[in-house]
Amino acid sequence: MTKQKAADKNLQNVVKDLAQDPVNAHHAQQLQQDTNDRRHRDAINHDTTTVQ
Repeated sequence: MTKQKAADKNLQNVVKDLAQDPVNAHHAQQLQQDTNDRRHRDAINHDTTTVQ
């Protein structure tokens, strides 16, 4: 097993995204949409069903 010297890059990006405070309602909606898009891509990437 290898030892990591730095935090996981994915976790660093998540922390950075969560640390943002929205400036107004439009910005808050954009941040939420980014989160939704990321979840959707993740769901597609982990889909195990196959179409034949």
